[in-house]
Amino acid sequence: MITPTQQLENYLERFSEFEKFVAGHALPWLRKLRRDAFARFCEVGFPTTHDEDWRFTNVSAIAQAPFRLARNGRARPSQQELEPYQVAGAACQLVFVNGRFARELSLPGKLPDEVSVSSLAGEISDNPSAIEPHLGRYLDNRRDALEDGAYVHIPRGMLVEQPICLLFVSTGDDAPSMSHPRNLVVAEEDSQATIVEDYVSLDGGAVFCNTVTELVAGDHTVLSHYMIEREHEKAFNISTLRIQQGRSANVVSHSVLLGGALVRNNVHPVLAGEGGECLINGLFIGNGHQHLDNYMLVEHSSPRCGSRQFYNGILDGHAHGVFHGRIIVHQDAQKTDAKQTNRNLLLSDDAQIDTKPQLEIYADDVKCTHGATIGQIEGDALFYLRSRGIDEVSARKLLLFAFASECLDRMKPGPVRRHVEELINRCLFQMANSAPGASTGIRRDDTRRNWEEIG
Repeated sequence: MITPTQQLENYLERFSEFEKFVAGHALPWLRKLRRDAFARFCEVGFPTTHDEDWRFTNVSAIAQAPFRLARNGRARPSQQELEPYQVAGAACQLVFVNGRFARELSLPGKLPDEVSVSSLAGEISDNPSAIEPHLGRYLDNRRDALEDGAYVHIPRGMLVEQPICLLFVSTGDDAPSMSHPRNLVVAEEDSQATIVEDYVSLDGGAVFCNTVTELVAGDHTVLSHYMIEREHEKAFNISTLRIQQGRSANVVSHSVLLGGALVRNNVHPVLAGEGGECLINGLFIGNGHQHLDNYMLVEHSSPRCGSRQFYNGILDGHAHGVFHGRIIVHQDAQKTDAKQTNRNLLLSDDAQIDTKPQLEIYADDVKCTHGATIGQIEGDALFYLRSRGIDEVSARKLLLFAFASECLDRMKPGPVRRHVEELINRCLFQMANSAPGASTGIRRDDTRRNWEEIG
């Protein structure tokens, strides 16, 4: 077993190596940002189950693995290998392999000339003054590196109709490898756009992807952000989406977690301008021994803002899901309207869900609700479908897809929704094709049990 001291020595060695070649190492403000973040990591270390926000997730598998910074993996993927991961109808697709921009694999597509979509490392080198006002300004930064990633800038009043897609590919290496993509999305006032982050892996080696995305939504912007995670069973993925919303900004965050051994999905919007609205919508589907942790922190800092959290989970096998939804209403955020709901479907006796909806209210004129439910496939509904001549696999799939469709219905119709629907459809078909009986969560002596109210 690796001791905490050995863990820090390992990461100190990696950080020292990283500083020598990383973009912007000569910029004092960026060098300070990186070193402050690493110093903070050395101070607090990896989170443990003694930390309230991580009480249901043990990250020792990440902490004790001798991860090193990924290079190009065993082999550079080809354009043909990445075709299945393209979103039809996208405005463009930037590809990052092991955390680094792969220009030759990216599809520039068609974007208005005023819109900038590029590598963050390239932007730091060519135009650091555009990056400095935003990068790292909104985070409680505890990450140990700031590597390459995407930079998206949408100027004032610009409408980008088709989605901007960012594909992050892990290819594995001879040893456990890690990458730290860092994304910055700046949408100026009165702009509209859709951003898609898609995380995939091509090889079976142990990989760790630690991503941070800062999304700055100016006044009156309308933004949709999608986070799709579908890596292999040896992958670790920790992602943080930090949203800063201006006055009357409308931001939607969709998360779809389908893969990975251990996944932690952090979404943290701050409604900093009056009249803002935020929707956090998610679906997580786990099987085998997957661990899928969703941590939502919504901060209402200004008056007359509204937020909604809707997360659905489907778990089979020995999968473990976590939903921790936290809403903080600050003292000045009068007339807040906030709601959070978590619904979970367990398909086996060994599947587990920990759910913790939470409110912290420091204002006296608000409307806030929260709740969570856990249930199984309803036996009567399955019997009804079977009695109409539908085979068991198809009947299970229909019921599971109806449950998942609650999240799909909150997505705007278009190419991304069709893409996500296809991924979910494929995943649920595999799940519905599993063995009947206990593995499907249907008990002949308990068919009337449906939903159990928790809070």
